[in-house]
Amino acid sequence: MSKTQDTEIRIRRSADRGHADHGWLQAYHTFSFADYHDPQHMHWGPMRVLNQDTIQPDSGFGTHGHKDMEIVTYVYDGVLEHRDSMGNGSQLHAGDVQRMSAGRGVEHSEFNPQKDASTSLLQMWVFPRENGTDPGWEEKSYSDDDKRGGFRLLVSPDGRDGSLTIHADAHFYATLLSPGESASHSIGKDSIAFLHVATGSVRIGDDELGPGDGAAIQDLDDLTVTGVEDANVVLWQFPAPGAR
Repeated sequence: MSKTQDTEIRIRRSADRGHADHGWLQAYHTFSFADYHDPQHMHWGPMRVLNQDTIQPDSGFGTHGHKDMEIVTYVYDGVLEHRDSMGNGSQLHAGDVQRMSAGRGVEHSEFNPQKDASTSLLQMWVFPRENGTDPGWEEKSYSDDDKRGGFRLLVSPDGRDGSLTIHADAHFYATLLSPGESASHSIGKDSIAFLHVATGSVRIGDDELGPGDGAAIQDLDDLTVTGVEDANVVLWQFPAPGAR
C-alpha cells in the first residue's frame, strides 16, 4: 500500500488474486467470486467483480443467468462471441466494450470462436442504481487511437462523449500507454477509483504495476500513470461513500 498524507493508493498484486484453472479457462479474481472468497476483498464501492479471463480456442461459457447487475466486458485480445435471451448476438474484438444490464433477469453465453488463438478479456460487474429494471444490451468498438495517451471514457451514466450508458453511478475509462508516455485523470475527494493493468506495466508515483495488478484509490485529486512497457490500462471511478 502506498500512502501520502491523506491520499491512499492500495496496490492489489496479481499474485494475490483468486485463481481458477478450468483447463479451457484461466480466471483471475480481484474480488471474491465463485469458489474464491476473501472477506478483505469483496468489492470496491459499487464494483463487485473484476475478473481477468483467458479462454482457450473453441471454448466458452454456456448459457447462464444473471440478475440485477451491470456487466461490462472489455476484450483486449482475440474474439468473444455473445448470445443472449434478448435476441442479441455479436462478436467482440480487441478494443470492443459491451454493457449488459441484467435487470430482472437475462441469460447469455460467451464463446471464443477462434480455432487456434485464445481470447483475453476483463469482465466487471457493478451494482445497478435500481433493481428489477428491464434488461438491456449495448456495445461499441473503440480504436487504439481513441485510447492512446489519455483516459478515454468508454462507459458512463449519461452516455456522453460517445460512451456506452450504464445504469449505475460509475464511469469506465481505458488508456494505451507507450514507455515513458503518461496519462492523467482528475479524481477528487468526492470520488474513489480502481485502476487495473490488463497488459504491460506502468508507474504510479513510486509504485510499478505489472500485468494483473490493480490499485484502489481514494482521497486523490489527480492521478498520473506512466508507461514502463506498452500497457493497456482501465480505470473505474465512483462517488465516494457519503459524497453528495
